[in-house]
Amino acid sequence: MDASEQRAVEEFDTLPAVPRLPGLAGRMIGRLDTLFTFLATLALVGIAATVLLQVVGRLALPSSPAWTEELSRYLFIYMVALSSGVVIRRRRNVNVELFHHWMGVRGRAIYQVLVCLMVGAFALIVLPYAWLYAENGAWQTSPTLQVPMLYIFFSTVVLFGLVLLYSAVGVIEGLWGAWRPASQADPETP
Repeated sequence: MDASEQRAVEEFDTLPAVPRLPGLAGRMIGRLDTLFTFLATLALVGIAATVLLQVVGRLALPSSPAWTEELSRYLFIYMVALSSGVVIRRRRNVNVELFHHWMGVRGRAIYQVLVCLMVGAFALIVLPYAWLYAENGAWQTSPTLQVPMLYIFFSTVVLFGLVLLYSAVGVIEGLWGAWRPASQADPETP
């Protein structure tokens, strides 16, 4: 990649300029990222295998298995739930970047704190209701797999729990990035 392409990528992707936590805390959060990325990837591979089985079943078998569509749907739900925190941490969620390139590293860090506070507050408000929703599935089973719907509805608890956790991490990283010593700070570019 030449210098102009590198500059274009850096201008396009401004929020990752906020530094990550160093040391043991940063490594522990990195391991959590790896775990949830692995689990989400495992769910994606499961979706691919299930859909492939459904296609092969429709083409080669007298009747395709009825449970494949249901399982692929549940795996998709968990894939989204398990990857939600990592998306926040890597700042890959949908956002509008109209003014980020005007801010320096400290401004981006403060912006990250504000966004993570709002997202975390929303997750904190919704989390108890997600738990109540999951409890509703305790006496229901899925139509073809006969799995208690508690396990399926629990994906909402996982989703909002991870959003809350990773929003807190985003707030801490943003505060650290905004108020770390000037000797550790990156030079700000307006």
